[in-house]
Amino acid sequence: MFTSIAGKSVIVTGASKGIGKGIAEVFARVGAKVLIVSRSEEAAQKTVEGIVKTGGIASAVAGDVTRESDMELVANTAVERHGGLDILCANAGIYPQTKLESMSVTEWNEVIGTNLTGNFLSVKACLSHMKGSDNGRIILTSSITGPVTGFPGWTHYGASKSGQLGFMRTACMEFAKYGITVNAVLPGNTLTEGLKELGQEYLDAMAASVPLKRLGTVEDIGNAALFLATKEAAYITGQTIIVDGGQIIPESLEALQEA
Repeated sequence: MFTSIAGKSVIVTGASKGIGKGIAEVFARVGAKVLIVSRSEEAAQKTVEGIVKTGGIASAVAGDVTRESDMELVANTAVERHGGLDILCANAGIYPQTKLESMSVTEWNEVIGTNLTGNFLSVKACLSHMKGSDNGRIILTSSITGPVTGFPGWTHYGASKSGQLGFMRTACMEFAKYGITVNAVLPGNTLTEGLKELGQEYLDAMAASVPLKRLGTVEDIGNAALFLATKEAAYITGQTIIVDGGQIIPESLEALQEA
């Protein structure tokens, strides 16, 4: 199963660290040719080196998802290096934590520009190249925050992640005629470099609220994205997979204690 990914051309944005890096590593592990995209080519190259060391195929390119010209360059680079483009994992995102009362318009626009407009520009740049693929797949990294839950300090982030799903539901209809599917993964709290910066107390509290009693790993998210990219998932489009260890299920911590 999932052998259909071998040899496919994949772009992963925001892949120098965190969930994006995990997604890239999972795809490379099953034989995909992965283009690692980051604003810093040096940071992207570090991910490439790790993948190549384990026998995977990957290369790096610098690209800012908020710039249309950058994303066109990224798409063209994937085609030049891999002979085509099959799969886009639109993962790049930021999540500064600021409560609405003190949030600036600049910060709001930064988050929306990266997380939502960045998805639009990434998808738009890749579409024409993906039309010729027999395995056209677009996977968006959304979140449970916004579409399902909320958390103080992330009104801009939640709005951007909810917006991704509205974008997905219409895009999947427009792209269906090309055989391209568009789906999203919605991670819960996932153990990344950024999450670790929030402190051990936060990590412990979040793990305690998850029925499986642990935070997710980047591989957990990568595996869900991998499934949506396969031929086996060809009849799935416009859908979401929540990858959160059951985090959104309990009504309260007391509910978990009663279990």
